Amino acid sequence: MSLDTIRTQKMRSGLTVLGVVIGITSIVGMTSMIRGFDESLRDTISSVGPDTIFLSQFSGISLASGNDLSELLRRPSLTPDDAEAIERLAPTIDSVGVVLGEGGPPTQARLFYNGERTKNLNILGSTENYADVDNLNVDMGRFFTEAEVRQRRRVIVIGQTPLQALFPNIDPIGRTVRVDSQPYTVIGVIGPQASLGGLNLGQDDVAIIPHTSYQKQFGIRVTRARRGSLTSILLSVIPNDNVERDDAMRDVESIMRIRHGLRLDEPNDFDLLTQDSILRLWDQISQATYLALVSISSIALMVGGIGVMAIMTISVKERTREIGTRRALGARRREILWQFLLEAVFLTAVGGVLGVLLGSGVGVAVHFATGFPLSLPWWSFALGISFSASVGIIFGLLPAVQASGLDPIDALRYE
Repeated sequence: MSLDTIRTQKMRSGLTVLGVVIGITSIVGMTSMIRGFDESLRDTISSVGPDTIFLSQFSGISLASGNDLSELLRRPSLTPDDAEAIERLAPTIDSVGVVLGEGGPPTQARLFYNGERTKNLNILGSTENYADVDNLNVDMGRFFTEAEVRQRRRVIVIGQTPLQALFPNIDPIGRTVRVDSQPYTVIGVIGPQASLGGLNLGQDDVAIIPHTSYQKQFGIRVTRARRGSLTSILLSVIPNDNVERDDAMRDVESIMRIRHGLRLDEPNDFDLLTQDSILRLWDQISQATYLALVSISSIALMVGGIGVMAIMTISVKERTREIGTRRALGARRREILWQFLLEAVFLTAVGGVLGVLLGSGVGVAVHFATGFPLSLPWWSFALGISFSASVGIIFGLLPAVQASGLDPIDALRYE
């Protein structure tokens, strides 16, 4: 009977479940993309290594904790001397990498070679151990040495984007490129980088030079700590083998507190980040995103539910004589109630199935069009259909109760 009702009143049935279809489409589509991004981002963060410790002036963790940005900017900036002190004084630390251009506003510039040029690339300044500390794969050539860093040599290691733009068919090693107006000799090429969360966010749009050359060219001085500004410098700390990460963090924290002259009752004026802390921060963001998604989708489902209630109420009025006839032939109130309630549930469940199919199609289309990571777990389909059926139960109950409560004699007399 429910199927016959939908078949004979296609337009009205379609408009009735339109809100349900939109709500379920948004739930399934957004859930598939958010979950896909979540899984890909977790894999990317995990590839950093569970023992790596990142040291920054401040981070998203401080902002998420409710700290005021102006207070965070008053923190002293980090310097390469901090890295040297940690490496020299901490017995638990194996090596410390320094990167300028990460952990804050990026420095961007174009690379030029023989009349060709790249788009704006992220220019990083680092120490000689950056490739080892950050697990960079140097496909061609080599990384620069400590002597080249100390002597401010104009050498450069390029990513895949400048390689394909400037040297599509030739060996780049030994060639001279210009970073803006300054000449640099290409000594290495980085292999393709893992995308952040499965997205092409320019991970290959990079060129790396010694941090001493970086400071000289871009006029950025990090030789001493400064307050009141954000310095794009990040320290990557690798503990010794067989050393607990917590022990290494305590050593790093102790050295930095001494260098910054902090008293025992003063909090840290720097941030220590690990894989676990980054994942916890992402958990907070993803939970808030899911909550916002459910809230927005619930509005569409509520609109769809109100439409179902309105149409079912009209249907009860139109079929009053039918209800009276069934009651006169012996149908009980419970049977009338179930007839109209199951009709509403069937109607919204059809909307749920259509929403699941459309939501999956939207997710797949976005994935193939943009490369956005996608995950379609079975429970998202079950959730979508369950939500739609619940809308039918909740908003179809009142019309069903009204139908079951009609007096048979009055119903038979209804014109």
